[in-house]
Amino acid sequence: MDGDTLYSIGELARRTGLTVKTIRFYSDRGIVAPTDRSPAGYRLYNIDAVARLDLVRTLRELGLDLPTIRKVVDRELSLPEVAAAHAEALAVQIRVLRLRRAVLTAVAERGSTLEETELMHRLAQLSEDERRRLIGDFLNAVFGGLDAAPAFAGVMRSMTPELPDNPETEQVQAWVELAKMSLDPGFRAVVRRMAEDQAAEQARSDMMGPRRDIAAVVRDQVGPALTAGIDPASPQADPIVAAFTAPCAHILGRPDDVELRRRLAIRLESVNDPRRERYLQLLAVVNGWPAPESLAPVFDWAVQALRVRTQQ
Repeated sequence: MDGDTLYSIGELARRTGLTVKTIRFYSDRGIVAPTDRSPAGYRLYNIDAVARLDLVRTLRELGLDLPTIRKVVDRELSLPEVAAAHAEALAVQIRVLRLRRAVLTAVAERGSTLEETELMHRLAQLSEDERRRLIGDFLNAVFGGLDAAPAFAGVMRSMTPELPDNPETEQVQAWVELAKMSLDPGFRAVVRRMAEDQAAEQARSDMMGPRRDIAAVVRDQVGPALTAGIDPASPQADPIVAAFTAPCAHILGRPDDVELRRRLAIRLESVNDPRRERYLQLLAVVNGWPAPESLAPVFDWAVQALRVRTQQ
């Protein structure tokens, strides 16, 4: 083919792989106009029509509408600008589809009710600002008004989920479950009690010296015993129990007696609430963090050991 040769629609169809009907459709809309007509009135096209049709087909496959394509091929619009705008629009559509897929997958897996499905859909559709307000309300309910509030600034940041702009399905599902938990009054009450206990410890530590954490003390002492397979009810566990109750008594400003151990068992049961651990697991998924270490076995061991030693 050369620049002076003219081609019928049939010849153009064979050249481009498009159907005659499709080429006539584009021609009727002025996207690929004929160069001339034959004596019999049939449309004729030059070689530029081949390149133009190839471009039109590519843009259509990318999802551009015909009015936009016409402006691009007529150089009324910049292709890079159109591509950027269309890519941004597709990104929004992809995000919406991911959210929908995540909700539907969760509904299918959990056998959710209509009410639960509606709530999950609403939580998944929240904007970034709406998500921040929801979590901010939860954190304020948990930490707000405590005397040691400044000390909790880092804790509040570490408990804040940050759903990425293009989340994976697992992250969306984790966010929805986490958001539902943050709205649960029972869960809020549990975390509030933990925060109040920690605030009291912090206030006492400020007077006594470097801050110590009961959960960390128990973890450090009980972890090796758990690994060694020591029965919490056995005599071999006695020195281990004493190793964590003594510093805990110091932290709480109480003697290491039966009453202290009863109180400590209640405190550890609260800290060991499975909802707390679940929140941290979900938070790690949403934020793309490594999965947190489970302290449930440690606290279970400690509580059992304390209960055995405080029975009347």
